[in-house]
Amino acid sequence: MNFIAKSAFPKFLGLLLILGILVSCEQDLTTVGSGVVGNEPFTTGTEVYDVFVFNKNIEAVQTNKLDIYQLGTYNDPIYGKTEASVTSQLYLSTANPSFGSFSQDKEDRAGTTDEAITTVQENETIKEVYLYIPFLTNTSSLDSDGDGVVDEFDLDPDDSSNDNDGDGVSNIIETASNTDPLDGSSVDEDRDGVNDLDGSTIFSDNFAEKVEIDSIYINGINYDNVSKTPIPSFNLKVERSTFFLRDLDPNASFQEAQQYYSNQVFSPDFVTGDPLFEGLVEIIDEEILIQNEDDDSTEDVDESLTFTKLQPGIRVALDNEFFQTNILDKEGSSELISQANFTEFIRGLHFSIEDESGNDVLFMFNLNSSNITMTYSYTNYDTNSTTDDTSDDNPNNILEKDFTFSFLTLSTSGIVSGNAVNTILTEEYGPQIIQTLDNGENASRIYLKGGPGTYAEINLFEEDGGESIIEQIKSENWVINEANLVFYIDRDQLDAAGSTLEPPRLYLYNSENKFPLINTSTDVAFAETGTPNLFAFYPDYDGVIEKSSGKGVRYSVKITDHINNMVVRDSTNATLGLTLTTNIQNWNIADAKVNDGEEELPITSTVTPLGTVLFGSNIDAADPDFDKRLKLEISYTKAQ
Repeated sequence: MNFIAKSAFPKFLGLLLILGILVSCEQDLTTVGSGVVGNEPFTTGTEVYDVFVFNKNIEAVQTNKLDIYQLGTYNDPIYGKTEASVTSQLYLSTANPSFGSFSQDKEDRAGTTDEAITTVQENETIKEVYLYIPFLTNTSSLDSDGDGVVDEFDLDPDDSSNDNDGDGVSNIIETASNTDPLDGSSVDEDRDGVNDLDGSTIFSDNFAEKVEIDSIYINGINYDNVSKTPIPSFNLKVERSTFFLRDLDPNASFQEAQQYYSNQVFSPDFVTGDPLFEGLVEIIDEEILIQNEDDDSTEDVDESLTFTKLQPGIRVALDNEFFQTNILDKEGSSELISQANFTEFIRGLHFSIEDESGNDVLFMFNLNSSNITMTYSYTNYDTNSTTDDTSDDNPNNILEKDFTFSFLTLSTSGIVSGNAVNTILTEEYGPQIIQTLDNGENASRIYLKGGPGTYAEINLFEEDGGESIIEQIKSENWVINEANLVFYIDRDQLDAAGSTLEPPRLYLYNSENKFPLINTSTDVAFAETGTPNLFAFYPDYDGVIEKSSGKGVRYSVKITDHINNMVVRDSTNATLGLTLTTNIQNWNIADAKVNDGEEELPITSTVTPLGTVLFGSNIDAADPDFDKRLKLEISYTKAQ
């Protein structure tokens, strides 16, 4: 601190002030210096430092027990084709189930003197079996004018009196009348509970609302941006898997969870029999309506005019015979007595998309929310509520019940029960990408792709750690006001390839301890309602794509706290990792297979097929793109 020799009284006060600031840095360094900039003893400035970046290939990532799964084919103009399928265990909603009213053991005793007359053979028979896989939806959808139509589908999202369907009644009146503002045949202008066009009774919330669905890619284009006429579709195949997905690893004496990787292939070697379903599935952004059955006990109401509603997704009928033979006919058997026995017996299901129409379709979904509902009928002895009078009994009364199977279940503590593996296969990259992966050279371009794709490692200041620069900053008593890494997008390369989809956010983290470079004590969520979760959290950290004319220009990631930790707290200048993110709140990591062995990588990058190309730091000064090179910008305050 050589400026002490020049101190006058005001400067001495300034010294005390900056010492106080340095001490307070232990609490919060992101705002330090804001109260002293402009005072005579201090100056501010900005320095730009070199950054060294290295592209890394990912051979495979762990893909069992994921939050989100991918299914289908995605063709990236830069990185080529990605094909994804899912193999999952099937879970009983209850172990050793009794179908109908009685256990199989009790049914077997029907007609004996030990059993009542009401104990009969129930003859359980499959009526229908449906698989339901919900699409992901945009949970932050806005309805700015409160007219019951989300902005995505509202012709004038700021005017509740507009008439979307042209039936002469405004959106807000239609919503109040329980009619559909997007359907011209659903209208009740006088609000008398009767449809003005056909005289039918109007029931509350009894039509399929349009929902903004998310993460569906058709021919490399987000579903939101494609023509929906004709309705896009794909061919889904559901098969029985013969592969036994273990929960525990025998190589670890069954003390650790079994890991499965994206390059594990299950079809065709581990599927058997005819498909449980194979056919066309349409992508519709409306709720699914399931007609209710009329209840004979309510004479004044016809329940068959009402519907049960599900979020948009896949709902297809599975093979009845399979569930009759392997489920209902197994009641009371050892195969169903426990989940472990059932898993050993049934093994699981395999999902794939095989589209011969030339369309590449990939969608992402939550397997925790997916299920199979098996509806069956059974014989019931009805005493007609007169147990002492058998003259009015009906020994052949037919009733129905549902039984539900799940795939994965997520507890409140975040523990996943069940096992499912996402097979994700990528074709070989072009030579331009391959030659820059794992070559140990500072890169001119950064190649980032989700799933078993690519990531980058970054060294700040110097290739081997930059300790000398950090010591220089310390010796000059800098107060770090802000530090940013700026990643410019290589628009020329993306545009030349015809790439239209770009990752919305980057994720930068400490690759040595796997912690994100986020200060959770100072970085908060946006207060604005309707902000997507991917962008709502940690806005100071940033990393969000910045666009111009609808195309990405750059990403900036603020690493002020990380730099301050090195300058003030003697933290290590750790190598940083750079990937994509689909959920900035998900900091979990999983094992991955890379060129030189194994690495732990963020799961949030595993669950996206997207990719991008950024400028690296190894760009010649004569290159026209030199100013777009990756660099570290530090704004500081220091004593004169």
